[in-house]
Amino acid sequence: MKGNYELENRKFVIGGVAILIVVVYLLRLLSLQILSDDYKKNADSNAFLKKVEFPARGVISDRNGKLMVYNQHSYDVMVVMNEEKNHLDTLEFCEALGITKEDFINRMAEIKDRSKNPGYSRFTQQLFMGQLSEKEFSIFQEKMYKFPGFYVQRRSVRQYVYPYAAHVLGDVAEVSPSDIEEDDYYQPGDYIGKLGVERYYEKQLRGEKGVQVLLRDVHGTIKGKYQNGALDRKPVSGKDLTLSIDINLQALGERLMEGKIGSIVAIEPATGEVLCMVSSPTYDPRIMVGRQRGKMHRELQKDVWKPLLNRSIMGQYPPGSTFKTSQGLTFVTEGIISPIHTAYPCHHGFYHRGLHVGCHGHASPLSLVPAISTSCNGFFCWGLYYMMSNRSKYKTVQDALNRWRDYMVSMGFGYKLGIDLPGEKRGLIPNADYYDNNYKGSWNGLTIISISIGQGEVNLTPLQIANLGATIANRGYYYTPHVVRKVKGEPLDTAFTRRHQTLASRSAYDYVVQGMRASVLGGTCKHLNRGDIIICGKTGTAQNRGQDHSVFMGFAPMDNPKIAIAVYVENGGFGADFGVPIGGLMIEQYLHGKLSESSQKRATDFQRRRIAYGKANR
Repeated sequence: MKGNYELENRKFVIGGVAILIVVVYLLRLLSLQILSDDYKKNADSNAFLKKVEFPARGVISDRNGKLMVYNQHSYDVMVVMNEEKNHLDTLEFCEALGITKEDFINRMAEIKDRSKNPGYSRFTQQLFMGQLSEKEFSIFQEKMYKFPGFYVQRRSVRQYVYPYAAHVLGDVAEVSPSDIEEDDYYQPGDYIGKLGVERYYEKQLRGEKGVQVLLRDVHGTIKGKYQNGALDRKPVSGKDLTLSIDINLQALGERLMEGKIGSIVAIEPATGEVLCMVSSPTYDPRIMVGRQRGKMHRELQKDVWKPLLNRSIMGQYPPGSTFKTSQGLTFVTEGIISPIHTAYPCHHGFYHRGLHVGCHGHASPLSLVPAISTSCNGFFCWGLYYMMSNRSKYKTVQDALNRWRDYMVSMGFGYKLGIDLPGEKRGLIPNADYYDNNYKGSWNGLTIISISIGQGEVNLTPLQIANLGATIANRGYYYTPHVVRKVKGEPLDTAFTRRHQTLASRSAYDYVVQGMRASVLGGTCKHLNRGDIIICGKTGTAQNRGQDHSVFMGFAPMDNPKIAIAVYVENGGFGADFGVPIGGLMIEQYLHGKLSESSQKRATDFQRRRIAYGKANR
């Protein structure tokens, strides 16, 4: 009985193993014949060649229709590894492309390396070498019949008309593995916008690929279109962009910022369109084209002055006295001060309980309008102190500060504005939790007094400062700043047409405008006082560990304003030293379309003026 039982068990075990082996074989056959497309690719590659046709990328023009970016034909050398023969004359092939044998070996290894090329298949075309010029292509084409498995694919490469606006335009380069992973539209060897509007509007600019299905015989010779092109798909060109940038204004701004670190941002208040965006130091976008793009990008990355950094949206700076306008708006609307009857003393600064915040000499006491005109530190320090101390209006200092922060956020500070460029930073507007964490709940208006004059923890981007100017110019609202005015065939995103109203009252804005106009008529912006343009302005001298930063924020004309502008020059000294004169030249250029002869001379002078920077600025 026992023997029969063991025999019976052994039969079950052997039968089970046999069944398991059959199941494994069946699963493997299912995987190879149905789930895997390797054999299908192999069969297709023998019979067909699917030739991708790349669309023309959309062109880019400035607001006045001047062409800024266009396309030029280039050629890519593609390889199908399954067709590439071992008897290839490598030396002749390399000579035809102007490369070394070592280059050939390294590139073939890179193509097969799935960690670098996750979409690799030996049956499909892989990029061997990209962006050949017409001349390079003609040399290679003559001998291409000798190189089985290699094909040429036509596409276009970007060309930039002007040496300006690199940070706005961005550039195009080969896709990375992460790009391919994020969007299955791309294959290894494709190109994608990397920075600027080329990146932000990539889907509109790139268009849609086409394909030609070509029939070939057993020897791989192309016999023509399959089914007379019934399965072909024509490429769809990308959509053209019209920027809001004025290229002449942009060119002047980049000239004026030569030898300086900083930014100029100008906005059309009525629409939020960015008229110019200068970040200095900058670079010529024309160097970021073709096969040299990678080398030039690495050199720019290594540059200690960081020319790839768009300081207009990534630089986070203390706004200095330009910020006093936002304080005046808050104090008036909250009823902390009367714009006419409230006057605060300033005896070379703010003095209270042993705390001193310095100020330059001027008349005292002052009300709001002359306080803005003379850029009085004392007035705005007293205003913040009384707001933080007002227990009849706010239960705690935390409540007071959070209310203050609500006003700042409504004016476009503390968060990204949402411009149509990648990489924007948010700056910093502190709230009560911020100070509770830093001072363990023990703080008051005197502890944070420096934020009233745009110092301390407050940080803004130059874009946010320019947007403050646009908001004041509009007397209480702004549109999200944007650098693209029109996408061909598409309506503008509603994010850029929606009005943002601030918490400050219209009457408060009227008084602040009066103060900014008084600053031009006889205050810190008096060098802008000219009869042909009615300018409103506010200087800023942002304290720094080294030389102070020179800042200017303003708009013109006073009524029905066409331009709002911010100028930020690192280590430029007083606001009147660099910020004011540069801002005045930019306003004149935009409103008149050119500079007068005397202004041209001043522009040349400022172009030549250099600021000596140390390691701290890098």
